[in-house]
Amino acid sequence: MDASPRTDLTVSREELLVGNSDSNFRNMLHDMLSLLASLEHVRARFGGFIGLTGVQYTLLVTIRQLQGDYGVGVKELADQLGLSAPFVTVETKKLVKIGVLDKAPNPDDLRRVRLSVSDSGHALLRQLAPLQCEINDAIFEPLSRDDFERQCRTIHALRRSAERAVTLADYLLDDSGETL
Repeated sequence: MDASPRTDLTVSREELLVGNSDSNFRNMLHDMLSLLASLEHVRARFGGFIGLTGVQYTLLVTIRQLQGDYGVGVKELADQLGLSAPFVTVETKKLVKIGVLDKAPNPDDLRRVRLSVSDSGHALLRQLAPLQCEINDAIFEPLSRDDFERQCRTIHALRRSAERAVTLADYLLDDSGETL
């Protein structure tokens, strides 16, 4: 019997193999990609409903979530969403221009700004909320409370490990896709 390692597997961790096969892992990834595409579509619809792009909608609701009493900084917002600060700056300037965000100097560092949702932005989000609630409930219908809490922990951990994997992929693969 040949004991050489298999070269057709896409994972090597025992926890991810079933019967020495990565088929279940591949199916899980396909499900995750399909879920991501569905979430992106819904996000775009949420944004479109209130006259924004999907990314702008995400920025608006995340600012509402993080702003507290004094607003949120661009870097904190970018870190929360895994986006670059320059991209967040460009997009939030558009949202300030159309009046859904307010921008004020950060009193602790006048080179920085604090962003908060304007009254107009809050009105748009209130208009969307009933539809958003119905759609989100439908997406996450299969989850029990225990499932939800487990998924929150798992997705958070996967986000962090995926960020490290992106760095590893950038290191191991050059732009042509060849290994270093």
